[in-house]
Amino acid sequence: MTSIPMTQETRLKRVRMMADYQFGKGAGAVLFDDGAKFQLSKTKRIRQVHSGGERIATVRAKDGFFTLSMEGARRLHAYLKAPAMRVAVVDDAAPFVAKGKTAFCKHIISIDSNVRAMEEILVTDKEDNLLATGQLVLSPQEILHSSQGAAVLVRSGIDKEEKDE
Repeated sequence: MTSIPMTQETRLKRVRMMADYQFGKGAGAVLFDDGAKFQLSKTKRIRQVHSGGERIATVRAKDGFFTLSMEGARRLHAYLKAPAMRVAVVDDAAPFVAKGKTAFCKHIISIDSNVRAMEEILVTDKEDNLLATGQLVLSPQEILHSSQGAAVLVRSGIDKEEKDE
């Protein structure tokens, strides 16, 4: 069986559909503009998406979902209305989360009830200022009813260099 090579247009359409599925309708066009560039794996799969010289997102090999860079998180934050895809932390925890530290359950003051454990999420302060992006560890119900343990494994904060995944 021979495969047809993917064009720039086909790749762009694919990542936009993936983002629409993961983050909601319209998110793909917001995250990935027409000038998006693709870094491919050795097997020619899309690994990273760049725009304007910056990484916007990486496709996780284990499940095919996106992890966001801070630039990708900024774009998504500007597009989605609060509380969509967000978890808000108390003021005392905000500086630490912004530096890339883990957000703990006891520091969470609100969370989008529609998110699920292991999803990519935006971390904000109580005024909805973007602090970080990372992976939700527990379900919203578990987080709100727990006073200990990690809630969000922060991948990248606004005050820290990114951990490329």
